[in-house]
Amino acid sequence: MNRQLTIALGVAALILLFLASSALYTVHQTQQALVLQFGNPVRVIKEPGLKVKLPLIQQVEYFERRVLGLDVPPVEVILGDQRRLVVDSFARYRIADPLRFRQSVGSESAFIARLEPILYSSLRSVLGEVSLFELLSKDRDKLMARIRDSTNTELQRFGVQVVDVRIKRADLPKENSEAIFRRMRAERLREANELRAQGAEVAQRIRARADRERTVLVAQAKRDSEVLRGEGDSEAIRIFAEAFGKDPEFFAFYRSMQAYRASLGDEQTDFVLSPRSEFFRFFNRLGLDTNAPGKVEEAPVTPSASVPGGAPAAAASTPNAVAD
Repeated sequence: MNRQLTIALGVAALILLFLASSALYTVHQTQQALVLQFGNPVRVIKEPGLKVKLPLIQQVEYFERRVLGLDVPPVEVILGDQRRLVVDSFARYRIADPLRFRQSVGSESAFIARLEPILYSSLRSVLGEVSLFELLSKDRDKLMARIRDSTNTELQRFGVQVVDVRIKRADLPKENSEAIFRRMRAERLREANELRAQGAEVAQRIRARADRERTVLVAQAKRDSEVLRGEGDSEAIRIFAEAFGKDPEFFAFYRSMQAYRASLGDEQTDFVLSPRSEFFRFFNRLGLDTNAPGKVEEAPVTPSASVPGGAPAAAASTPNAVAD
């Protein structure tokens, strides 16, 4: 009897322990719970701690109490000024009503599939009323608040509250970016060409001014040189005239010698002149008195002849020198 009683008490203790373990459950401070009875929700637990439920009849389903995040894929929107932007955004939300959340979507994965189109719709609705300038201005926070409120209005039936919506990045579409880049490049090239043209104009102006100054300086230098040359020639003529006035006969002889040197110095020069030409007067008049001792007798003059090699034509008719 004692043995059977001991076994029965042990079994009863095990049953009680099993029932107690299945009746007790813990809610973490980062969680909230929903008590289900035969699959139907009967109670919402939001306070953390040790809780009690009916064993084997009731089950507990846990939901996050913390703020959750969702990074949505980039989407192309059309702004109020008809410009296209590729908007990359994210949302932060929390489950405010676990019961409604479970009844509407059932799980977080199903909720995310419902949240993305709602967020896209709010983005297009709000950004479609503003321009690019307003989106990039200090009023951007107000636009984000409008998107958040619009999204919350749609998510009330899911028991979810959107805490914040932000745009991480807003870029132009690739084809628009390339077109803008080409336009910016053309604008920069236009500015560069304009600056080059202005520089060329300034350079041409400086070059023209320098050429004008050079021409003026060269003209002044030539004028001064001509003046100096004229003064030198005048002085030379004056000196020459004074010398000629002192001894005209010697001056005539000296000028004739210079003329002989200038004209007969080239061996390739040919002259056809009369021996009695004025050019050879100093060859023909070697002496005025033919009877005076030491004088030469004037020889008969032959007809004019060609003198090759630069020799005077009177060379054949020059008088022979008669020595004493």
